[in-house]
Amino acid sequence: MHILHIETGRNLYGGALQVLYLLRGLREKRVENILVCRSGSDICQAAAPYADVQAIPMRRHLELPYGLRLVRVVKACRPDVIHVHSRRGADLWGALAARSRGVPAVITRRVDNPEPALVARVKYRFYDRIVTISEGIRRVLLSEGIPKDRIVCVPSGVDHRRYRQPCDRRWFQREFDLLPAHRTIAMIAQFIPRKGHRLLVEAARQILVSWPDARFLLFGKGPLEKEIRRLCKHSRIADKVIFGGFRDDLERILPCLDLLVHPAEMEGLGVSLLQAAAAGIPIIASRVGGIPEIVHDGLNGYLVEAGDVGGMAGRVTKILAEPEKARRLGSAGLKMVQSRFSIGAMVNGNLSVYRDVLSNKKTRR
Repeated sequence: MHILHIETGRNLYGGALQVLYLLRGLREKRVENILVCRSGSDICQAAAPYADVQAIPMRRHLELPYGLRLVRVVKACRPDVIHVHSRRGADLWGALAARSRGVPAVITRRVDNPEPALVARVKYRFYDRIVTISEGIRRVLLSEGIPKDRIVCVPSGVDHRRYRQPCDRRWFQREFDLLPAHRTIAMIAQFIPRKGHRLLVEAARQILVSWPDARFLLFGKGPLEKEIRRLCKHSRIADKVIFGGFRDDLERILPCLDLLVHPAEMEGLGVSLLQAAAAGIPIIASRVGGIPEIVHDGLNGYLVEAGDVGGMAGRVTKILAEPEKARRLGSAGLKMVQSRFSIGAMVNGNLSVYRDVLSNKKTRR
């Protein structure tokens, strides 16, 4: 079986990291992978051991040269299935390339923000299957009029063994200029509006009243970073907030945290939540999208309504005050990801989709 994957992300986190896990798992099952990626992206280099990497320049999302190059790659590689892992242009060009060569096409939907129903119905009609990473996204697609028999839910996976290591406290404190008395609350997300960084800044002001030694570590990049820095300064908490940028060593950082917060307004599933759960860290997050599929209220963390700054601050304060309960929440999270969000299950789920669409193609002949 030859699968051509399309991933246009620049950095190796979130969806792109899931693609890398998938490529590795499929290769172990003797599936031949071709990866079409953006020139200069992190995944182009990382995927080399698991796929025939085809790097294509991409300056803008809907540029014609990218689409023409993609069609040529599909023609030369002659895959059995095309799997599109990105939106913003890749979903259009991937569908057209598949149609031009008569190849079955699959697309993974990782976000839960709704699209206009007409746009969704027109776009997804070109795909044999739409894979969602959460039931929350599946519900969004159903509300947009996509037939339920074309939607398959395959949750994201996490390499839980990678995050099960003891905290190197001395390194952690030195790396982020922390003192032993500091309590650490982290958020791992792109700096974009729907992730809720502004809400965390508001909550931080309330948390610091009860816990003046709290420190907030914000990991990620994005267009809102400068604005959030200004907001922290305006709120007079800049000295309590650490901007950590994009990190590829989260397995060293997560075990040292007191908890993870995720005040998103919309979220497909949240890979950072899986990573935190795998590290045994309690989570406080918004009750939106696919988050309740990872964070079970009162079991491995707490859920608050989207935008509820006071509710989030209250839950953080409560967990910091109850370290034994925090440990129980973290242990429950680890057990949950081990049983429900393994990489093996994610790989097998996608492989089942490929076999299904190929079987249907043979039936139609």
